[in-house]
Amino acid sequence: MALAGGSHENWSSRWAFLMASVGFAVGLGNIWRFPYVAGENGGSAFVLVYLACVFGIGVPILIAELFVGRRGKMSPPLAMRNVATAEGRHKGWQLVGHMGLLAAFTIEIVYAVVVGWVLWYLFKAISTGFDGYDSVIAEAEFGAVLADPTGMLFWTLIGLAITGYIIYSGVQGGIEKAVTILMPVLFGLLAVLAIYNVFAGGMTKALVWLFEPDFSRIKPEVFLIAVGQAFFSIGVAMGGMMTFGAYLPKTVSIPGSVLIIVIADTVVALLAGLVIFPAVFNNGLDPAAGAGLIFQTLPVAFAQMPGGYGFSIAFFLLLSVAGITSMVGLVECVTAWMEDHHGFARHKSALIVVGSVAVLSVVSALSYNVLADFKIADLTINDLMDFFSNQVLLPLGGLLIAVFVGWFVSRDASVEELEFSSPLLFKLWHVLVRYVVPPAVAVIFYFGVSE
Repeated sequence: MALAGGSHENWSSRWAFLMASVGFAVGLGNIWRFPYVAGENGGSAFVLVYLACVFGIGVPILIAELFVGRRGKMSPPLAMRNVATAEGRHKGWQLVGHMGLLAAFTIEIVYAVVVGWVLWYLFKAISTGFDGYDSVIAEAEFGAVLADPTGMLFWTLIGLAITGYIIYSGVQGGIEKAVTILMPVLFGLLAVLAIYNVFAGGMTKALVWLFEPDFSRIKPEVFLIAVGQAFFSIGVAMGGMMTFGAYLPKTVSIPGSVLIIVIADTVVALLAGLVIFPAVFNNGLDPAAGAGLIFQTLPVAFAQMPGGYGFSIAFFLLLSVAGITSMVGLVECVTAWMEDHHGFARHKSALIVVGSVAVLSVVSALSYNVLADFKIADLTINDLMDFFSNQVLLPLGGLLIAVFVGWFVSRDASVEELEFSSPLLFKLWHVLVRYVVPPAVAVIFYFGVSE
């Protein structure tokens, strides 16, 4: 049965698609969370477990999501409906696509505020370089940021304006141009900052932290951490990858592209560790500071290190690039749905989506100060949105995508669309997406909602 086609632009090249996809996958969580989690859970032993989870769970789902996007040729809900209809299945499967959109929109509301913090700290780095900062000043400065809803909203709107301009300009004229410049800049900054740390000191301790294997730490809960990190790191079930797949020409190999995306995502996370932790260890700071590592601990390191002014600017520029490119994927999938479902022009769709996120981000910003005491089930508004999107919508969406493609799409359709380089690789993917991924993600979902 023929599938209904969309009227969207296509990527002009595989390179543009890869840069956009890697940019979407690589976010702020990759830059600080992965290195910390790896170091705390066995170093390279954890990295091996993580890679097994990536290739055993993340890759099969990502291939399935891109498959639906390209075969359905539209935004996530309509792509799911198109593929389901073509396979003689109930069009109600489009609800899975709606879950992805809801997850993306919810995440964007919270994420935009955090990206605003990054841009604010980039401005601070340029204007002061954190000169004279110590731990007390750094903590007080971050506390002042959280207590200032006007300042947070201003920088949030700056980030959304940049994102909105990229989306407003279209797939080739906006997203492609942005990512083909920004992602090489990101990789270049990572490489330069890592090389800088070789000479600045602390690299040996960072290498031990990240890569010294400690298999005694690999316990059942570590596997759960690795599965969760693998699942969320590459951006599955957020609608972005399915949308990017809708713009993907038939000539581009989905399995080959997914392999590159996942490897690049992991390399960025590891390189980020070689950027952050040498500075942390060289200045006797706490590597387990979590989110505070970026906004409270590292400014102290920048104040103490030689060349800290330039390093701080480069680092927060790196974080800004990672944040903006991830926001592009989150906003684009909702924008594409507005075009497909309502028939709006791209410009109008982009303005509506970005405007809606901007309005709702006020609530997110206020939840750090004015509304901090307003809680539902002991969760702030931000915590509630984070739990709903990350612990409910994403694992449930990933589970249903795997079930749909593995069990409700014909083998012939999968073979035709994916064109694996060998029948053995296709069989391996099909077994994983049918028999391994659903129970594994079901475990993530269970533990996520029962915590």
